[in-house]
Amino acid sequence: MSANHKKNEAFDAYGAIARVYDRLNAEIDYAAWADFVEACFSRYLETKPELLLDLACGTGSMTMALRRRDYDMIGVDGSPDMLSVAYERAAENELSGILYLLQDMRSFELYGTVGAVTCCLDSINYLLDEQDVLATFKNVHNYLDPDGLFLFDVNSPYKFKHVYGDNAYVLEDELTDEDGGIQAVYCGWQNHYDEHTGVCTFDLSLFEEREDGGYDRSDESQCERCYSREELCKLLEQTGFELLGCFGDWDFSEPKDDCERYYFVARAKK
Repeated sequence: MSANHKKNEAFDAYGAIARVYDRLNAEIDYAAWADFVEACFSRYLETKPELLLDLACGTGSMTMALRRRDYDMIGVDGSPDMLSVAYERAAENELSGILYLLQDMRSFELYGTVGAVTCCLDSINYLLDEQDVLATFKNVHNYLDPDGLFLFDVNSPYKFKHVYGDNAYVLEDELTDEDGGIQAVYCGWQNHYDEHTGVCTFDLSLFEEREDGGYDRSDESQCERCYSREELCKLLEQTGFELLGCFGDWDFSEPKDDCERYYFVARAKK
């Protein structure tokens, strides 16, 4: 498979669910996550950064959460559908001071350096090749100020094996359309985790209710790769980062055996 084909697949992966993505992830407390980001700034930086990059920003939830705290923001994502939602949400919330860019996280280009980079909600797991992770880390390092922070999270091996596995899930929600009507939305997905390759495939089907009571169906597949703490620490070291911590939660606690997510904080050594 060519690099270009891989890139296009990554860009198209969120086409079907972009509009309902935030409702399907409504349990995520981005304000508390932003608190953790700022706690990292207080703990590891001498001065508070002014310009931040939210890499793989999706629909802009973290981007907006940090913008509300007076940081100038750049949001980079490879999905035009997700960025379209991000633009709309920023406009609806009257949030200026955000620059959204449609770019590949492995090869993005900025106009200058930033004080910190966030990359949230297991975006790194969507990089299926270790060389892609290496390229992303190198690029992040390149665009960080000296001693700037890189904050990202990944799904843990425990989550891949015991939560994803070969399990199937269904989510149900209701959306309000432009005319105030209620629209039912169902999202079901079947997982398949290959422990040999470390890749989990998610086959998703989205059903959106029409005005006539019928449903429109959209199907798509996504993949994530499991990375160990040791693998990611090695890649960070290779790309010029100093690991400051790997945590199991936003309280800076050590990851437990059944931890579902790792939170990494690294400093760009220059």
